[in-house]
Amino acid sequence: MILEPKADYDSLIRSFVWAIPKRFNIAAACCDVWAARDPDRPAIIDATGGGHVVTTFGQLQVRANRLANALASRGVGRGDRIAIMLPQSADVVASHLASYKLGAIALPLAALFGVDALAYRLADSGARVLITDASGAEKLKTIRLTLPALEFVLSTQGPDGGALDFAQLVAAASPHLATADTSREDPALMIYTSGTTGLAKGALHAHRVLPGHLPGVQWPHDFFPQPGDLMWTPADWAWAGGLLNILLPSLFFGVPVVAHRTPRFDAEQAFALMERLQIRNAFIPPTALRMVRSVERPAQRYKLGLRTMASGGESLGAEVYEWGQRELGLTINEFYGQTECNLVLASCALNGVSRAGSIGKAVPGHVADIIREDGSVCDAHEQGQVAVLRPDPVMFLEYWNRPEATAAKFIGDWMTTGDQGFRDEDGYVFFVGRDDDVITSSGYRIGPGEIEDCLLRHPAVSISAAVGAPDDIRGEIVRAFIVLRPGFDASEALAADIQSFVRTRLSAHEYPRRIDFVSELPMTTSGKIIRRLLRERP
Repeated sequence: MILEPKADYDSLIRSFVWAIPKRFNIAAACCDVWAARDPDRPAIIDATGGGHVVTTFGQLQVRANRLANALASRGVGRGDRIAIMLPQSADVVASHLASYKLGAIALPLAALFGVDALAYRLADSGARVLITDASGAEKLKTIRLTLPALEFVLSTQGPDGGALDFAQLVAAASPHLATADTSREDPALMIYTSGTTGLAKGALHAHRVLPGHLPGVQWPHDFFPQPGDLMWTPADWAWAGGLLNILLPSLFFGVPVVAHRTPRFDAEQAFALMERLQIRNAFIPPTALRMVRSVERPAQRYKLGLRTMASGGESLGAEVYEWGQRELGLTINEFYGQTECNLVLASCALNGVSRAGSIGKAVPGHVADIIREDGSVCDAHEQGQVAVLRPDPVMFLEYWNRPEATAAKFIGDWMTTGDQGFRDEDGYVFFVGRDDDVITSSGYRIGPGEIEDCLLRHPAVSISAAVGAPDDIRGEIVRAFIVLRPGFDASEALAADIQSFVRTRLSAHEYPRRIDFVSELPMTTSGKIIRRLLRERP
């Protein structure tokens, strides 16, 4: 399943064979193997604040073993959900590895989540443990009593109220542990993804999700790894893009990953970081790349050592693609997937598969195509839905406690994505748009249901609808149409108050950057909001 460079794409496809062991554990593959072979090998390089703190594979294994033992002594074991809400750091990695070592299920949560988003995911998953920092522990104080399944909270910044001291627990536990003997089909992690209706759904993945991702990482990074490779992404490691596209695959290959915590993405800071550490491989989402384009003459101002740059999460576009070639001397390799089935389409300029405006071709080992509503495959240039054929090792096991939603995700053996596209006569796939109402902003998939549910909690809101509005930087922004309750008058001050309310209770990327106060919303006869008409409004 490891890709070897071939002269052309067709020969690469023909020669590829999956070889995932029946017994497989992510922690064993990403840490234990390297800790035994080369314990002093760098795993995480923390460059936050201009620093350079190295955590080796040997140190990572000891920390993960100690944490796993500390949790096991409190009864945490196979199948239990362990929520992890931390910014990029070695503690994030140790927490994931400890979960896999126990045969538990890691539940990555974005550090920017507000209390409502956090409460929903912890309650829906039935998480027994939350590993977080002081900021997360503070958010939890107001909702802890609503989460009876949550037994333990560990804070990496010391005890705080009901939170236990992460460092103290780790230090007191044994460094010796036998990693759980898991099958490739055993559950390993769950990432919540937003849909068009209702609240977010937990996409449950098996341990096979890691080896399933390897070809999709190797290919767009020009047959990664190569000697001297060093990986970095500004994407949150709680997102599938940060965790499964970068962090875990890099560790599998023994390639160190740079951790860099910053309140917000800064283009000049990104170039300075890449120059300082001589980063060789970067995954930068399209929104961040659009911001990076504002930096003048980057190749002349910064001494970069980049070998590859990849992008995904939303459409890159021909303009940014051409900018990369012109200003960086690199072809940005675009890839495509979603939380339920990630990295199935990609580009690889080194292998001759690259075209401006295209999200690429099927990654070796995956069958992805454009299908009609009846599941038949579309002709060239015929628009249809992007779909992936099962079985596929990166495909999710199920939506957590949502069997009907899981079944609805498939047409026969095709897993649907809800994304419209077409394939040209050369096999390149082009993204057209979504056939649902999911909003993609700065690479995040945002479901309108969660935003609308939060808006309804504001005392001034009677009913609302959230849609995506085009934006040059973020791809889309959240635009909310709001009908006010009697006694409230539309004003800029009220709009700002509502925006602050959502930003605080959900997260910074989900709040409506534009608010329109309206007297009524367009609806079907069955009472469903017609969001298409709202998206068409100027």
